[in-house]
Amino acid sequence: MTFDITIPVLNEEATLAENIGILHQFLLQHFPNQDQWKIIIADNGSTDRTQEIAQQLDKEHKAVQYLKVPRRGVGLALKTSWGQSQADIVGYMDLDLATDLQHFLEVYQIINEQDYDIVYGSRLHKNAQVINRPLKREIASRGFNFLLKTYLNVGFSDGMCGFKFLKRSVYPVLHKAGAENDGWFFSTELLVTAEWLGFKLYELPVKWTDDISSSKVKIVSLAKRYINSMINLKKKKPQV
Repeated sequence: MTFDITIPVLNEEATLAENIGILHQFLLQHFPNQDQWKIIIADNGSTDRTQEIAQQLDKEHKAVQYLKVPRRGVGLALKTSWGQSQADIVGYMDLDLATDLQHFLEVYQIINEQDYDIVYGSRLHKNAQVINRPLKREIASRGFNFLLKTYLNVGFSDGMCGFKFLKRSVYPVLHKAGAENDGWFFSTELLVTAEWLGFKLYELPVKWTDDISSSKVKIVSLAKRYINSMINLKKKKPQV
């Protein structure tokens, strides 16, 4: 099966070359045929040297592609990338590589051999290993996921983890069902709409190392946007 891994980026000149290099080397080691995969650097509004560095990586590596997204938004970056993909599997991870890359080998096997539609990482699974996560982020994450479970009546444990992969054939169906947010909430919408529609979801407990220095997340403003997004998404729930 072919696959695309999208890396949404915004002003990441400091770590872009190093971390894309780490990911590229890992994939090359385990999937030597570079016609099988691509790393898509989805630049959604950078104003530093991110574009210059990403374009250079695109030139240097056959399996690295630079994608210019018209405006800011992680969801928009993913929708733009997946909407033009021809791969069997699409997905994304964060540039900081917080999720241990070995988990991708599990993802590939689960979708390819066990025929799951979506595999998503969970930091809140009982078997997950979370390192360096600040207390306020842990509380915020658990609070948000509690709201998801109670308000949207879903069963997954971690809607916000930046490590999700799915069959590309499933994406248009989820998008039509309500996975359309341009921001961070898009990642959660994928799981919610997939549950609503009865797709096969696999929850993968992950080893996650939090990179405190690189985080751009502002918890209070993000929480307000998430709650509004949850309200809007619930209106789209199919009536049984």
